[in-house]
Amino acid sequence: MPDFGPDLAEVFGPAAADGGPDLVQLLTPEGERVHHPEFDRDFSAEELRGFYRDMVLTRRIDTEATALQRHGELGIWAQLLGQEAAQIGAGRALRPQDYVFPTYREHGVAWCRGVDPLHLLGLFRGVDHGSWDPKDHNFGLYTIVIGAQALHATGYAMGIQRDGAVGTGDHDRDAAVIAHFGDGASSQGDVNEAFIFAASYNAPVVFFCQNNQWAISEPIERQSRIPLFQRALGFGFPGVRVDGNDVLATYAVTQAALQRAREGSGPTLVEAYTYRMGAHTTTDDPTRYRLSDDVERWKLKDPIARVKVYLTRNGLADDDFFASIQAEADDLGHRLREGCKALPDPKPLSMFNHVYAEETDELRQQREGYAAYLETFEGAR
Repeated sequence: MPDFGPDLAEVFGPAAADGGPDLVQLLTPEGERVHHPEFDRDFSAEELRGFYRDMVLTRRIDTEATALQRHGELGIWAQLLGQEAAQIGAGRALRPQDYVFPTYREHGVAWCRGVDPLHLLGLFRGVDHGSWDPKDHNFGLYTIVIGAQALHATGYAMGIQRDGAVGTGDHDRDAAVIAHFGDGASSQGDVNEAFIFAASYNAPVVFFCQNNQWAISEPIERQSRIPLFQRALGFGFPGVRVDGNDVLATYAVTQAALQRAREGSGPTLVEAYTYRMGAHTTTDDPTRYRLSDDVERWKLKDPIARVKVYLTRNGLADDDFFASIQAEADDLGHRLREGCKALPDPKPLSMFNHVYAEETDELRQQREGYAAYLETFEGAR
């Protein structure tokens, strides 16, 4: 009988439930600061308070959007509850010139890149296809096709490589690209093809996989016989597993991977080991396929709570600070509720906008023909 590697129970047993021995962690679930021989770094009080603020506000965006969907104001919403540290850590590790290719759940990364959350709500409300300008934020439009953004990111990375924006030593010029996707997307052909091209051309791209344990209703043990980060070695580049509920570790690991890419050392796979506390989307019922005990266990690893404990225990933030963040979150929630309901419905002819950089003859003819048709309906244009 041939040896096909470790047994599933061995790979996904009790040790793996906490990320396994390879997990990079700088802040424990109990709020204790620990150190790592390769990825350790110091954080200022301002940075720590900033991480906390970003995570609280990102969670509020998620909470408000979920409530808006339940009230019929959004068609659907992809929740990120529990994944705030993975997204804020990765988002804050970016430089202005770096470029992000998101999936449809990167609300925290969008926040870090300065995208107005109302633009996200407009997409899920169905009044636009994503109204932010990617050039203004170096943040691409949300990608619904599972895993396609990994190829987009690799191609873009190869482009900036050929433009001479990699490995020059210029802090403000050297750039990297990051592609976000989930554990389910890692099973897609597009992602694996992106790995091959990135490795072959030494592309300056970081593949950031948020392993939240579930590909909708499919558990991780049905998707891979080995930890996801170890797949990178088969393609010829390094992989790292980081505690995705630890914003400090996620920041440090992503920062190192991005810098490696900017210097011209090629791609890295970062597996942020986290958990999707909510549903896959608001059309999903996770109680049908996962145990409540698992959810309760992961609640003890809440990414926001551990930072709050650390700030409080070390005298880096007081009650006034936490109250001010809560007030800011309340103001944000009010703005999102009122702003979402006020979003205008699109004009029918707007579907022809932003199709091509320069309008083609064929598209112009289609626009004119549809405009003529709309003229038969009073006020339809």
